[in-house]
Amino acid sequence: MRRSTSVIIAFLLSLSVVGEAVRAQESPQNAPAPATKSAQAPVNLNSATQAQLESLPGIGPKTATRILEYRQKNGGFKKIEELMNVKGIGEKSFLKLKALITVTPPKTDRAGTSA
Repeated sequence: MRRSTSVIIAFLLSLSVVGEAVRAQESPQNAPAPATKSAQAPVNLNSATQAQLESLPGIGPKTATRILEYRQKNGGFKKIEELMNVKGIGEKSFLKLKALITVTPPKTDRAGTSA
């Protein structure tokens, strides 16, 4: 009888420990912090600075410079898919960036040229 009581007590203690562990995992204070990239507004390829472009995942200084050069040479991006025309950005990279970028038409002056 004494042995079965000890076994039951050990079992109940283990259930208590497991229950505490589960409650600790479910508490909001232990929830992972949201990713900061997804919380930010999309980066506009036609107005972004070098630093803003570099904040995008997988975009370093060289690629950011190429994006700025492409924008200057072509009068801006007309659609986000044009980003794949920039050296160093392929389909895989583009798919990772797609939700983080946007394009608004470049501003034009009254003569109809890009400002």
